[in-house]
Amino acid sequence: MPYNRRKFLGRSAAAGAGVALTGALPQAAQAQGQGQGPQRKRGKRVPFRVLGTTDVHGHVFNWDYFTDKEYDDAAHNDVGLAKISTLVEQARKEAGRHRTLLIDAGDIIQGTQLSYYYARVDPITAPHGPKHPMALAMNKMGYDAAALGNHEFNYGIPVLRKFQEQCDFPLLAANALDARTLKPAFPPYVVKRIKVPGHRDIRVGILGLTNPGIAVWDKAHVQGKMTFPGLVEQAKIYVPKLRSLGCDVVVCTDHSGLDGATSYGDALPYPENASSLVAEQVPGIDAILVGHTHKEVASRTVVNKETGRSVVLSEPLMWGMRLSVFDFEVEFHRGRWEVVSVKAEVRNANTAAEDPEVARLVRREHQAVVKYVNQVVGTCKTAMSAAQAPYKDTPIIDFINFVQVDTVKSALAGTKYASLPVLSQAACFSRSAAIPAGQVSLRDVAGLYVYENTLDARLMTGAQLRDYLEFSARYFVQTAPGAPVDPKKLTNADNTPDFNYDVIGGLAYDIDIAKPAGSRITNLRYQGKPLDDKAQFVLAVNNYRANGGGGFPHVAKATSVWSNSEEIRNTIIAWVKAKKVIDPAVFASVDWRLTRAGKPVF
Repeated sequence: MPYNRRKFLGRSAAAGAGVALTGALPQAAQAQGQGQGPQRKRGKRVPFRVLGTTDVHGHVFNWDYFTDKEYDDAAHNDVGLAKISTLVEQARKEAGRHRTLLIDAGDIIQGTQLSYYYARVDPITAPHGPKHPMALAMNKMGYDAAALGNHEFNYGIPVLRKFQEQCDFPLLAANALDARTLKPAFPPYVVKRIKVPGHRDIRVGILGLTNPGIAVWDKAHVQGKMTFPGLVEQAKIYVPKLRSLGCDVVVCTDHSGLDGATSYGDALPYPENASSLVAEQVPGIDAILVGHTHKEVASRTVVNKETGRSVVLSEPLMWGMRLSVFDFEVEFHRGRWEVVSVKAEVRNANTAAEDPEVARLVRREHQAVVKYVNQVVGTCKTAMSAAQAPYKDTPIIDFINFVQVDTVKSALAGTKYASLPVLSQAACFSRSAAIPAGQVSLRDVAGLYVYENTLDARLMTGAQLRDYLEFSARYFVQTAPGAPVDPKKLTNADNTPDFNYDVIGGLAYDIDIAKPAGSRITNLRYQGKPLDDKAQFVLAVNNYRANGGGGFPHVAKATSVWSNSEEIRNTIIAWVKAKKVIDPAVFASVDWRLTRAGKPVF
């Protein structure tokens, strides 16, 4: 459903009229914390609570569709909205339902086979299509608002609009603008009222901010349709707007991390993880629910540079593992409410039982997906595992590259690029991915590729590929000769995630981890000979990387000779269905290795 700007502005005008009756907003109304002066007459104090989730990524149940069993990890986390719902109800009972709000910081409709199924297999956009399971669960839980995450755009704008239509709460994005008019493409904010007997309502403005990286990562879906300015820039517009509408409290829900880092290099002028910058640079914010980076931050305080006031931030991990709880206390003073204090904590979903009502609502959809992912699509002659893929050349990553090369070669047949050698880029998306010996199910294959990436083919030179590999090799911690090597501590240098460590299939090379980043690639060869820097290749690459995701050099500006709208996951599944048999002897080889001072590490 398109965003109805006329209706939104009409509501805003009505709220603004209420402000006009009471005059301009005093400076004190924007203050958070104490320190209003010892002579101040104290008024009535009222507590209320804001609960927050983020990066739920299609998890309703504590279930792993790729292993077909309950989710578990080394920390024994549980996942899913069914468990979070129980924590929400407990928190509402403690604070009072009428004094509790529930919000989300984005990345809702992508990430599990449950969410994939209702976007692609039995899509919600079909005539008389189903209701999205995330809408079913979140409506039942009584969400008040949710920010858009970047993964909301993975399936295209029509799926997102249909999901928006199915939600009983607004999807907010102050920095998602119509590319033609530069007007909001979604509601920027919502104002909620908390009733206090004998006093005016507490007005809580909730501002939603999404990630500028959408313009890079989902370029195919949004280019020419939407544009995504920075979080700080838009917050500077809308926080004063919310205050002028009489909001006593302003809470941001940001699909953007805390640390200011950016994965897309200089492709955009706006930082990817800007929540701390928003708190620091935009006056008038009391608290921020943080998302995007999949981290657990129970509470962090950032001081606003202009006002000196503290802003409290909290990030509740991911997948429904945690619930952020913000406890506010406001005081009635000179005819309005002022924030006295804000505290935040997170609560663990593994302490809660499933909410039976949420589980009941989505049980049928869950069972349909379980049946879908367990269908047998082929066989494999030898078991393959991704457990060691981040630091060893493994057959399971070779398999991805093999299918991608095969797909691109077939697509280029008969074109002027048919004679060029085709290489392929792949990364380990899940260390738990595995293909068993014997029968192979759809979920086994899908587990290799957990993202909705599509396939592109770019022209690259030998010199550019060398730079690409050097950039990728930053992933390893520099380790001196003779120092102990612990595989658990060898990877993810500078917090580089596994999905940003690429290997290139079709080349042979060593990565010398004794050397500093930027000078690690040695013995780089193609077909047994030193790589010619001037030689031209076609690189099969996913659209995330091709659009600049991860900030890898050259590839985003390289000429595209072919692209496909089909997810790579489905391309691999279709290959298995067609070939019937996966035989690692056909494609597995050790082409890259880690070395120290020229000697193999493993």
